[in-house]
Parts: sequence; C-alpha cells; structure tokens
Amino acid sequence: MRRRSVLRALGAMALSTGPAAVTLEALRHGLSAAVRNHVDEWEQIVTDYGYAFYTTAADELMEQVTADLAVLQTVLAADTTARRPALLRVAGQLSVIVALGLVSSGQPYLARRWWATADRLADESGDPDARVLTWAWNVVNGCYDGRPLDQAIAVSDQALPLANDRPTAATCGLLAGRAQALARAGRHTEATATVERLADVTEGLPAAVVGEVESLWGWPEHRLRHTESYVHTHTGALAKAEAAQDRVLELYPASQVRLRTQVQLHRATCLIKGGCVSDGLRYAADVIDGLPSEQHNQVVYAVARQVAAVVPAPERRQPVFGELTARFDG
Repeated sequence: MRRRSVLRALGAMALSTGPAAVTLEALRHGLSAAVRNHVDEWEQIVTDYGYAFYTTAADELMEQVTADLAVLQTVLAADTTARRPALLRVAGQLSVIVALGLVSSGQPYLARRWWATADRLADESGDPDARVLTWAWNVVNGCYDGRPLDQAIAVSDQALPLANDRPTAATCGLLAGRAQALARAGRHTEATATVERLADVTEGLPAAVVGEVESLWGWPEHRLRHTESYVHTHTGALAKAEAAQDRVLELYPASQVRLRTQVQLHRATCLIKGGCVSDGLRYAADVIDGLPSEQHNQVVYAVARQVAAVVPAPERRQPVFGELTARFDG
C-alpha cells in the first residue's frame, strides 16, 4: 500500500503544472520507484551535490536541489519502512545545501531557518554524525553570515560532546568552524588550541575521506590548511598563516576557485597587519577582480570585508581603501 501511495503521489507531481525541474524529477523518481525504490539512489544524489556545489552556477544548483527536496518530501510522507532514517539523513544533507546557498546569496535569515530544518531532519534520522555535520556547516557559516560570533560558538559547544573527536569529516568541520569563530571573537588561545586539536583529528581520518579532494563532504588536507590560514591570520600569528597559505594554494584543485580567493584575501589581511597597508589593499582588490563574476558571492565578500576591517582608521583615507570596499559594498 505504501509503495502504491508513493507511486500515486509522484505521478501526481509529474503531471502537475509546477516548476519544470520538479516535474521532471518527480517523473524520474516515479519511474525509479516503479521498478525499485532504493535509498542508494538518493545517497548518490547527495554525493553528486558534494561535487556540484563548487562547479555549478548557484541559481542552477538551487533550482535542482529544490526539485529534489520537493520529490523527497513526497517520498518521506509516504514511507514508514526501514528506509526512512536514511532518507531523513539525505533530506538533512540536501537542506544543508539549501542553507549554504542562501548564505552565499546574502539571505542569512532564511538560511537560519534551513539550518534548523536540517538539524531536525538529522536528529530524527538517529544518525549522530549527520547531526554533527549539520552543526558543523552551521558553525562555519556563522563566521560569514553576520550573526554574533557567540551564537556560532554556542552551537559548537552544543555539538562537541556528540562529535566526541571521532575521526570524521563532520567532526573536522565542526572543529574548523569553532576555531575560526573563536579567532574572530578574540579568544586567540582557545582558537589556536582548537586548530591544533583539529590537526590531530585529521591525522586519524580514513583515506577515503581525505581523498575526497573536490567534494563538499570530504576532508582533504586543503581544508585543514585553509582553517589554519584563517585562524592564524586572525590571531596575528602571521608566519604560521603565511606557511598555511603557501601550502593550501599548492593543494587547491581548479574547481576550488572561490576558496582559493578566500585564502588570498587572508594573505591580504596579513600584509595589512604586517604594516604593508597599501600593498594589502591593492592585492585584495586584484584578487577580487581576478575571480570570475559567476563565482562572486556573499561569502567571498564577507572575507573581503574582514580585510577592510583591519585597516587602521588613518589609512582608510587612502583612495585604494575606497576602491576595495566599492567592490563589495558598491
């Protein structure tokens, strides 16, 4: 009976006059369900989004993930089988993609609703690592979405006991976000200790997780080095920051152009903190100009604002300061 209910619901969606992407996905999933309704296909969809996140245009990505969630919502409503926890986990991860997209497009208030939805879905799935992963991305994005840093740190406080330093990508993401938030909040000793703890956990990761170099869901070496660059830049450990930047810029694959730009902006901050204010401002402006327009988003601009924020007040009269800020606030 449940199988017939799913097929009827998907058939109705496929015949509806809703968005074309939803209609097509409903039709495709309906055909799949008519043969066999495997969780494996949904898990593969999540895996694919991990790669598409960095290479697909933001509008296109959001349209597709919205379509998949619309279909998955219908599947979940009719499924009470042993598959349900895995489907809830998938729905939670797709909701993380939506929240990330909303942060990147400058809609932090909507993003916070989706973080809450992702957390509820992960919690209901019964998978602790799924919940840690949701919290991890929430904390990381708290360093870019304009909320008070104490809120992001509080989320990490809540999540740490559940993560329990298990060697997973989710645990590493949580520690990375916490270290970054602590560094921005001026809690430099704690930030440094947390990034050292992150390095220890990273050493214990399975090779498969480290090998996911281009996926949102992996934890390759460049994520650790990016975190070190961010934390040491904001704590003022400029030599350590520069070493991390040199390493991560060697490691980034071509698909990670936005993340590469963020690290280069960290370098601009280091130049300014080191007394080379004009050079740092010009470098930051050049870095932003070198990023393809379709790769610009509010996360990149948030890092650029962090560059501008460290410029001493007397130096802000320089024309190059206004030229930089016009690139993200103009």
